[in-house]
Amino acid sequence: MSELIQHTNQRLERLITFAGRLIDGENGKMLFGQYQNDIENIDAHETMQLFDQLLADGYPVAQVKAFAGKLVNLFYKSLNAKHREKPAEGHFLYYMMLENRGVEAAISEVKPWIKSCFDSNNQLRDEARQQLSAFVERIKEYELHYIKKENILFPWLEKSFTQHRCLQLMWSFHDDFRKSVKQMAQLLQQQSPDKVALNHEIGKLFFVVLPIIFREEQIVFPVALRAIPEKGWDDMLQQSRETGWCYGVAPRYRSGTEISQAVEGTIDLGTGSLTPAQLVLMLNELPVDITFVDEHDEVRYFSGARHRIFPRSKAIIGRKVQNCHPPESVHIVNEIVEAFRNGTKSHADFWIKMKGRFIHIRYFALRDEQGCYKGTIEVSQDATEIRALEGEQRLLDWNK
Repeated sequence: MSELIQHTNQRLERLITFAGRLIDGENGKMLFGQYQNDIENIDAHETMQLFDQLLADGYPVAQVKAFAGKLVNLFYKSLNAKHREKPAEGHFLYYMMLENRGVEAAISEVKPWIKSCFDSNNQLRDEARQQLSAFVERIKEYELHYIKKENILFPWLEKSFTQHRCLQLMWSFHDDFRKSVKQMAQLLQQQSPDKVALNHEIGKLFFVVLPIIFREEQIVFPVALRAIPEKGWDDMLQQSRETGWCYGVAPRYRSGTEISQAVEGTIDLGTGSLTPAQLVLMLNELPVDITFVDEHDEVRYFSGARHRIFPRSKAIIGRKVQNCHPPESVHIVNEIVEAFRNGTKSHADFWIKMKGRFIHIRYFALRDEQGCYKGTIEVSQDATEIRALEGEQRLLDWNK
């Protein structure tokens, strides 16, 4: 066994050397001949480890990403020939693979329209525009697939497989998909979209989606199946309820209350657990003024002074909310609380100008899983600077 492990490690070292030399600009044909035996025997784990090591060695993400397609194409034969465990129905990855079949079907259905979508005057045919627009709307749904990978699968894989840096590359390819879909939608909204630009964007979209599917099912999923414990897969499936699925995929979820994962000394918040000190820091740092009134109309909490807009003191804790307002406005308080309590309304919004500032005040009804009224939360925010924002700021600028 030790000899097998040593042989595998040596092959991985040679493969990492090969990939590095290729990225550094050496002749690909010559390198393939030198490392052909290693290339034709690489497996999913070694592929992830290889990309991880390239990034660990200091190669920029953009540079490794540029060579990812070429490297995976060289490994295609070996990866495709490996026996892969297929997840059974009920498994998180089973449904992820069903989504892949759904997007493949969408791509296959639109392909016949691509070659004949422009007339002899290079004008987009009306019927082709309709078909391509419908395809864009359909493929937009597939972002749910990437969202589940990024926010559900990747965190578990990062905890279970230490050499996971290649997930950065995959996330970057996901963003290429998002940009391409957006660009294609914008082109189709034009009166006379450019033929070359539209064909380029369609090809780019296909070239992103289909290779990602191969990398998922031949590299990432097999590694994840071996690395992540069974409990992790159960948790992932349950977490996917909130994200949702596309193309008619409808998993069966287990019923019953989730088991708390809160460790001793922390408060289970459903989507994580925090110590009381962390919870206080978080609530006080939020750029809003928060007050919580329970189902008995008694004030139970207000946030710290840093972002407080309206004066508060600890003396109001346990006080009836009606007694915290002047007589002239008590009827409004009662109207809001009563509407929240009987379920006819769930929120109320107000905005006022105060000392030259624009203040947005919002009230939200709090209800438990059975829909029973459990109180009201008041959230006030100084929205003066927010209202003045224009355009976009996508890059970090500390001076603004």
